[in-house]
Amino acid sequence: MTESQAQLPPTTALVEDQALHATTDKWFEYVVKAHPHHTDYGGIVWHGAYVTWMEEARVECLQSIGINFTELVRLGCDLPVVELSLRYHRSLKMGEGAVVKTRMMEMKGVRIDWAYQIQNLETQELCVSALVTLVAIDRDNGKIMRRLPPAVQEALVKLSR
Repeated sequence: MTESQAQLPPTTALVEDQALHATTDKWFEYVVKAHPHHTDYGGIVWHGAYVTWMEEARVECLQSIGINFTELVRLGCDLPVVELSLRYHRSLKMGEGAVVKTRMMEMKGVRIDWAYQIQNLETQELCVSALVTLVAIDRDNGKIMRRLPPAVQEALVKLSR
C-alpha cells in the first residue's frame, strides 16, 4: 500500500472520548417486502439486499430521533460503515415481508455500533442477524472526526434512554 492510500485505523483506535458512552435496548422496526429486483433467478432474496434494507432501517431510525441524514451530509459529516458482520439464518423469498429491527448497541467517541435482526414478517423466523460499526468522517478532508457533531451526539444519547 502506498502512502497515498490511506487506511482507517482499527476501530479500537477510534475511541478517543471514553467519557461519552451510550447504548440502547430499544429496537427500531422497519418493514420491507421482497420484490423481484431483490431476488436471484430462483426467487430467493439476494444476500446484498439485506445490507440495503439494514441501511434504510438505520437511516429511518436516525430520522425518527431528529437526525436527517441528508442534512448531516450537507453539513459535512458522514457516517460510513467501517465494519460489517452478517449471519444468514434463513432465506426470504420473493413476495415475503420482513421486519428489519435495528438498535444502537454502543457509542464510544465517534464509533457507533448497531445491531440488526431481520425476521420473516409472517412467521417471525430469524433470517439475518448483523453487527455494523460506523464512524464519523469529515467529508471535506476525508478524516475521522475527533467528536460527533453536537446535535448528533445529543440525539444518539437520547436514543439510548
